[in-house]
Amino acid sequence: MMMIDMMNIMIGFLILIIGVLVGVAYLTLLERKVLGYIQIRKGPNKMGYMGLLQPFSDAIKLFSKEQVYLNYSNYMVYYFSPIMGFILSLMIWMLIPYTFNMISFSLGILFFLCCTSIGVYILMIAGWSSNSNYSLLGGLRAVAQTISYEVSMTFIMMSSIILIMDFNLMKFFDYQYLIWLFFMMMPLSLCFLSSLMAESNRTPYDFAEGESELVSGFNVEYSSGGFALIFLSEYSMILFMSLLFIIIYMGGYMLTLFFYLKMIFLSFIFIWVRGTLPRYRYDKLMYLCWKSYLPISLNFFMFYLGLKIFLN
Repeated sequence: MMMIDMMNIMIGFLILIIGVLVGVAYLTLLERKVLGYIQIRKGPNKMGYMGLLQPFSDAIKLFSKEQVYLNYSNYMVYYFSPIMGFILSLMIWMLIPYTFNMISFSLGILFFLCCTSIGVYILMIAGWSSNSNYSLLGGLRAVAQTISYEVSMTFIMMSSIILIMDFNLMKFFDYQYLIWLFFMMMPLSLCFLSSLMAESNRTPYDFAEGESELVSGFNVEYSSGGFALIFLSEYSMILFMSLLFIIIYMGGYMLTLFFYLKMIFLSFIFIWVRGTLPRYRYDKLMYLCWKSYLPISLNFFMFYLGLKIFLN
C-alpha cells in the first residue's frame, strides 16, 4: 500500500475519533437537558450559551482531578482497564465509514460481536481489580447481564442476516430501499432495541451501577480520568448502538441529514427511557432474557430461515 494511502487512513481515523468524542460530549449534554425537562427543571444552562460549553468544562474538571491510588487494588489492571475499555469502544467505530478511505469490512457484524464479547472482560476486570465488594458485585452483575443478552441479540441479528445473506453492514441499505426492516420484523426490532439497552447497561437495565444497592457498581473506586474514560466508552457505545439499529432496521447507512436525525432520535429514546422507567428487579431482568427474548428470537430465526429456503 502506498504511503499516501496509509496517511489518508490514519487522518480518516483521527477525524472519526474526534467526531465520536465531540458527539459523546454533546450526547451527555442532551441527556442532562432532556432529563432536566422531564423532571421539570432546566438542566445545565450557565456555561456558554444555554450550557453548550458544559461538557468541555466537565472534561477539564475530571481530567485535572487528582487520581486516587488504592492500597489494596490490583494496581496495573485497575489502572489500565478503563483505557482498554475506551480503546475497544472506539475500535467498534471502524465498522462505519465505508464510503471513503477507511478499511472495508465484509464481515462487519462478526467484528461487532467479537468487540462486544471482549467488552465483558473489561467490565469484569474493572470490578475485580478494585478489590471492593461493591465493585466486584457490580462487575459480576454486568458480566451475567451482558452475556445473557448477547445470546438473544445475536439470534435477532442472525434473522436479519438470513434475509440479506451477507455480514457486510453496507448491504442493508440496498435491501431497505423500498421498505424498512423495522416494519417487516416489528417484534424482533423492538426486542433488539431493548437488548441494546441491556447490552450498554442503560436504564431500566443499569444493574452494573445500581446506585441504590451497590453505591456505583463496578466503577465505584474510579475517579477523575478513570471514571471519565468509563463514561466516554459507555456513551460512545450508546451512539454506536443507535447507529447499528438504524443501519439494520431503519434504512441502512447513507450520509444524509435524515440519517443523522434518525440517529439523534434513537439516542433520545435511550435518554427518554432513562427518564421514564424505574430500574427492573435483577431476577426479572434475567427471566425477561431467557424466558421471553430468547424463545422469541429463536422462533423468528427458524421462521426467517424457512422463509428464505421457501423463497429460493
